[in-house]
Amino acid sequence: MGTAASSAPDRIIAPGFIDLQVNGHEDIDVAHAATEDDWRRLDQLLVAQGVVAWCPTLVTAPLQTYAPRLERIARAAARGESCPAVLGAHLEGPFLGGRPGAHDPRYVIPIDLDWLGSLPPVVRLVTLSPELDGTSRAVALLRDRGVVVSLGHSAADLAQSAAAADAGATLVTHLFNAMGAFEHRRPGLVGLALTDPRLIPTIICDGVHVHPVAVLAAFGARTGRSGPGGHPGIALVTDAVAWRSGAVGGLGLVRHGDDAPRRPDGTIAGSALTMDRAVANAVAFGVEPAAALAAASRVPAEVLGEADRGRLQVGSRADLVVLSPDLELQATWIGGREVWAA
Repeated sequence: MGTAASSAPDRIIAPGFIDLQVNGHEDIDVAHAATEDDWRRLDQLLVAQGVVAWCPTLVTAPLQTYAPRLERIARAAARGESCPAVLGAHLEGPFLGGRPGAHDPRYVIPIDLDWLGSLPPVVRLVTLSPELDGTSRAVALLRDRGVVVSLGHSAADLAQSAAAADAGATLVTHLFNAMGAFEHRRPGLVGLALTDPRLIPTIICDGVHVHPVAVLAAFGARTGRSGPGGHPGIALVTDAVAWRSGAVGGLGLVRHGDDAPRRPDGTIAGSALTMDRAVANAVAFGVEPAAALAAASRVPAEVLGEADRGRLQVGSRADLVVLSPDLELQATWIGGREVWAA
């Protein structure tokens, strides 16, 4: 604790971080993680950045490739409490719209309601695009099954985006990226994401995907929209990829340039960001520390309905991070046990 002479703390204790979008880290790609050693390696990489729970993310790929990958994620989720909790898979595609970004356009397809209806219980989050035929039916179907629906990779206009929110979508995938630009007469999905309390946008705070000024503007627009306590209705994600492996899910070859992983044509393909760095970056950009910490813990927990995560209160899980005053990670605790220390 701080002394009487100073209000600055010696360290900060906060809820452990929750990442809703992780394609991989370093040399391990979620889509190809096949062995116990692969998942242990991911565990180690995640706790070293303060992540106590996460959503392994699969990018757009041929439909027949999803089943074995989801089976492996389900096995990883069943391993118990000694590692970061796998809260469920995030399917980022293949039902995307006019802004596929780094996703392979060969595998971007129209919505298949039968396929969505047959998804296994391990699927917790699906990103799809509001402008597609059948989006509202797909959103309703998924919500009835307890799946969180996120809107992204889209050129949708405001009316199409609002219709998806009306149907039950509650999240927006990596705000500003792979999304139609905000215009003052055509605000589109970005405009809705910044103003509609039913939607929580996620944002990649590496200083490459989104300019610091835009990050600060997004936090300012969303402050207080996530419920009581004045916490921002915005969640930090890393969208991290296994950039050292050279191939990410169905995206093909990826190289790490001077700023971010990219496809050979220069398209940004995920990030090399860690969640502790995302929090520190947000604060460096001008976001209040409490807001940045909430965006990495409480808000993503609320999105997934994880009432016992993301809070420091009686009855919540003892999943914690210990940070220095300048937000350098010092330790990660899961279930009341220290699992990583600097």
